Amino acid sequence: MNASPPKSWPNSSPNSSAGFLVRPFAALRPAFQHAQAVAAPPYDVVNSDEAREMAAGKEWSFFHVSKAEIDLPPGTDPYGDAVYAKARENLDRMIDGGILVRDTQEAYYIYRVQMGDHQQTGVVAAASVAAYKENRILRHELTRPAKETDRVRQIEAVNAHTGPVFVTHRPNARIMAIIERATASAPDCAVTDVGNADHTIWVIDDAAEVAQMTAAFTEAGTLYIADGHHRSAAAERVADARRSANDQPTGDENYETFLVVSFPDDEVQIFDYNRVIRDLNGQEKESFLEAVGKAFDVQRSEIPVRPSAPRQFGMYMDGEWYHLKLSAALADDLPPVDCLDVSLMTRHLIEPILGITDPRVDPRIDFVGGARGLEGLEIRVDGGDWAVAFSYYPTSMADLMAVADAGEIMPPKTTWFEPKLADGLVSLVLD
Repeated sequence: MNASPPKSWPNSSPNSSAGFLVRPFAALRPAFQHAQAVAAPPYDVVNSDEAREMAAGKEWSFFHVSKAEIDLPPGTDPYGDAVYAKARENLDRMIDGGILVRDTQEAYYIYRVQMGDHQQTGVVAAASVAAYKENRILRHELTRPAKETDRVRQIEAVNAHTGPVFVTHRPNARIMAIIERATASAPDCAVTDVGNADHTIWVIDDAAEVAQMTAAFTEAGTLYIADGHHRSAAAERVADARRSANDQPTGDENYETFLVVSFPDDEVQIFDYNRVIRDLNGQEKESFLEAVGKAFDVQRSEIPVRPSAPRQFGMYMDGEWYHLKLSAALADDLPPVDCLDVSLMTRHLIEPILGITDPRVDPRIDFVGGARGLEGLEIRVDGGDWAVAFSYYPTSMADLMAVADAGEIMPPKTTWFEPKLADGLVSLVLD
């Protein structure tokens, strides 16, 4: 499992602003013949019951590591000690059985994911925790404390980053040229229909190409976190703890990095990220609709409402859909982050009418990714545990990058990226 890390990475001190942005690493990957059996959708897009069903009869599914509660009795606390211990046990079993194999030298990995007609190709790398601290890897969301701590415990338990952080970079000709050369050859790994997408990986371990890739990312200068804020925040916490416990840290340790896949921003696509609310904050349906009508034009709809433009929303409750359009005057002359539809809906409806002031921690709100469609909202509300759902128009990549560049923070769960990356195809071991 262990491969020696490089003896020295120039200027890689965690306190140095001149340090690396990304570097190659020796990945833990499925043996070629086992890749299809291992690859699984990300841990955070399915619940425990869904993961248990999807992994049924699949001994090597990575869900046994990323959602290890599926191997424990139903009802087990997914944040309990037994779950993290089972994750480590299952990972060790996959390594001991030769299902997962550690590469013997550092490399970059080209990752192509295709869903339907959409294709995007990025680079798997070990990103610098120092660069994350210095805002050379920019975030745009705050995290939810419980989920961040869960990732810390998972990383520590398995001693690896097994879920990649999805980041983007501005289009770069040098990076693209290296990708084109690598993908001209046969892939080193290919799996189909994982999370409704196909995933293909090429290994770049030629020393000259590796050096070129490192230099190209240094030239790119900035990465933007698209999906994976909890994983990146957890990586910082793990690095800080391990550095403090190390009598002679060098800054070259693998714990000073975290697993990313970086795509050019013009290849990624963002879907809507919708909301469900548990109750109407003590109001009856009619009084609630009256309150909503003070800021929005409210029209009942005979069909599910997928907004076709910013400032428009769908609302579903009591078996009926409504089209909401925010009064134009309420969105004028605002800073970029305040102009986001998520911000506007929070300011004019979710907070004042439904009484939810901190969506990061309030259990009365939950988030439903666009991949589940409008039917996913109907299912939640019709099930009786949620009172009302809202559909949103997707946030643009330009909005995300503008907010990040300005050092501002988007509201939680503003963006939903599709297709999702698979877990288990590439992991970063913390030597």
